[in-house]
Amino acid sequence: MIRIGILGDIGSGKSYIAKLFGYPVFNADHEVSKLYNDNLKVFNKLKKISPKYFNSFPIKKNEVIKAILDKPNNLKKIVKIIHFEIKKEMNLFLKKNKKKKIVILDIPLLLENKVNKKKDILIFIRAKKKDILKRLKKRRNFNKKLLSKFKKLQLPLDYKKEKSHFIINNNFNEKSVIKDVKSILKKIL
Repeated sequence: MIRIGILGDIGSGKSYIAKLFGYPVFNADHEVSKLYNDNLKVFNKLKKISPKYFNSFPIKKNEVIKAILDKPNNLKKIVKIIHFEIKKEMNLFLKKNKKKKIVILDIPLLLENKVNKKKDILIFIRAKKKDILKRLKKRRNFNKKLLSKFKKLQLPLDYKKEKSHFIINNNFNEKSVIKDVKSILKKIL
């Protein structure tokens, strides 16, 4: 099985491009939403570290945002709890898809949390800052303070670019991105 890790800035189009490969995608952001809705154990752990913010299950995204913005040290605690569960979900995904030729790992903190393996093929999604910001502002829960807190958790983009085997320039034009995806698949298969 070939594991492809998708790297890039928040809002650079990683999830969109991950789907274009046409292979099973493990989308960590989607899995986090499922944890908030379905995992009582996660709720209890979050309530224990920050009882003031987590009042009822399922967990509401705005409660998480408030907990992060009000108490700066909450972010690392929350990430630690969530990432432990995400890693378990990823392992189930990999087991379920072990016969697939390729799997795509769309995990924002892939390198930071050392989830990647040495043989993984890393693809960096590069996009212009102004395009990214325009897209992020359209998101329902866009919050500039929250964005900067998450960026502080991430390794520098230059480092991620340097570690990557391929770079896709995302100009948010589907045709050129599909061409890059096909080109990469041709080289690795």
